[in-house]
Amino acid sequence: MTAAEATHQGRLDGAVTLRPMRWWDIEHVAELERLAFLQDSWSTGQFWAELAGVPDSGHYLVADRGGAVVGYAGLAVLADEGWVQTIAVRVDRRGRGVGASLLAALVAEARRRRVVAVLLEVRVDNEPALGLYERFGFERLAVRRGYYANGTRDAAVLRLSLQQPALQGRAVEK
Repeated sequence: MTAAEATHQGRLDGAVTLRPMRWWDIEHVAELERLAFLQDSWSTGQFWAELAGVPDSGHYLVADRGGAVVGYAGLAVLADEGWVQTIAVRVDRRGRGVGASLLAALVAEARRRRVVAVLLEVRVDNEPALGLYERFGFERLAVRRGYYANGTRDAAVLRLSLQQPALQGRAVEK
């Protein structure tokens, strides 16, 4: 567990709770998605398709404040890799730990599923998100040119290793 993960476990504003995303959340999540990502937003159909894979290949959460969705996040798990599919927080709730709590919950789920690494793609100009991911220990692997906004914006590919040092090729003494 990284220091950022430990910091955000159980530290979410008491008025906001994390819970599994359900079909009745999709309309609200899709609206927040459109506001957060404009041209690159997912359709409601994409959210329906993602939820169809839960819990076998995915894990989706919403941050709920008094019955209103103020954030959401999703993790896809393929073999021993986890991919942060999406994460967003309503503008008026940013900077209050909601995004960090959602990310900590996804990483915890990835650990529970024994994945080796969590990967994600993020716009190279999204400094707040890049800062959050780097605080969690994600490292930059590559850049995908023209990945977002109809080929006009690049994406950074980030990776967080979840392996213990002993599993990364070091001998374990008994």
